[in-house]
Amino acid sequence: MRIVLDTNVLLASLPKFSRYRPIIDALATGRAEWVVSTAILLEYQEVLTNKTNILVATNFLEFLTKLPGLVRVGTPYSWQIITKDWDDNKFVDAGLIAGADFIVTNDAHFNEVKNSPFPSIRIISAEEFLDVLKREEP
Repeated sequence: MRIVLDTNVLLASLPKFSRYRPIIDALATGRAEWVVSTAILLEYQEVLTNKTNILVATNFLEFLTKLPGLVRVGTPYSWQIITKDWDDNKFVDAGLIAGADFIVTNDAHFNEVKNSPFPSIRIISAEEFLDVLKREEP
């Protein structure tokens, strides 16, 4: 399964004792492929640096870029489906180009994608993705 992880879910999943930690664990162990673009990586770096520090952000990005299930995509086109927060479109664009199964987010702006006839990509919450992971446990 291939997913795009919105920054809000990334932040909620990073703490070792977070209820959402299984999301990071699934990505780290290759149970799911993690789709990123340059714009997504830059947002991760910016937010992690602001929330922690540059060392933590750099270490995490090094870890991320070495994952065997990392799928890096270019995003030469933007569908601009999300109008309430244009910056969120980078996640939709990467997901569409990569053929992702899900965009995992807790951001209500992504409801615009759910209500749009195009594209065909599922938007699910972190909680819903935990349920997906439980159903697909080996």
